[in-house]
Amino acid sequence: MPEPQDRPARLTVGVVGAGRVGPALAASLRLAGHRPVAASGVSDASVRRAAALLPEVPVVPPSEVLARAELVLLTVPDDALPELVGGLAETGAVRPGQLLVHTSGRYGVSVLEPALRAGALPLALHPVMTFTGTSVDVQRLAGCSFGVTAPEELRLAAEALVIEMGGEPEWIAEESRPLYHAALAIGANHLTTLVAQSLELLRASGVEAPDRMLGPLLGAALDNALRSGDAALTGPVARGDAGTVAAHVAELRRHAPHAVAGYLAMARTTADRALAHGLLKPELAEDLLGVLSDVTDARGRGGSEA
Repeated sequence: MPEPQDRPARLTVGVVGAGRVGPALAASLRLAGHRPVAASGVSDASVRRAAALLPEVPVVPPSEVLARAELVLLTVPDDALPELVGGLAETGAVRPGQLLVHTSGRYGVSVLEPALRAGALPLALHPVMTFTGTSVDVQRLAGCSFGVTAPEELRLAAEALVIEMGGEPEWIAEESRPLYHAALAIGANHLTTLVAQSLELLRASGVEAPDRMLGPLLGAALDNALRSGDAALTGPVARGDAGTVAAHVAELRRHAPHAVAGYLAMARTTADRALAHGLLKPELAEDLLGVLSDVTDARGRGGSEA
């Protein structure tokens, strides 16, 4: 079997934006036989990250990255992407036939339109993973789903690149990208906030090892939710224990008022879903929603009482 570097159609790879994502993807492509040749980064952290994950790859301005690479990874924050693409196209940095790949979850390929007019080949490859900016990320790409959007004629190329990085392509329609990204934010970003808040409250209640306490519980909850969806709902809201929920809100108002709004929002959403799926009995739901409405009204009138 040929070594990766001896396989056909190996590409020179550049990274514009050496944040946590770009260097990891380029390092993964290197393992598949492609050749990272340039990276750009502004902050000291970006330069260090590029040096760690892409040793001996020079850090140069973005225009120079495009001059050297056949495949360019645009791994900048979502809000910076349109301006970056427009600027690169306007200055003539984009070359015909160049593969231009962005990793934003929010955008499809339409954001690359200025580069497309300059002859670039546009791909949107969004790795569905949180990144640390270390070599661990390269290992975690194995089996990672990628949200992929590409023109029909580039679907095979997009699929090949994802598979070479160890990922699994999941095709997302251009018009569905914002909804797809919102779904991931709810699942991953909000989960981190909820877990961090839970750890904080457990410490405040005197638990010495909240991470050890939460680990098995959250692991089981996540596994059950992925397997069964709403059928996995448990706890006082799903059971309709209005008194327990009222007690929770009272304690949170007393000890962690910053957590009340999030608790109420999630409790209302959980109650709605449990009721819709037949887990919460309608007669219990009335009392529960009454409690949630009462505490919401009290808060709206400026009161902080339970």
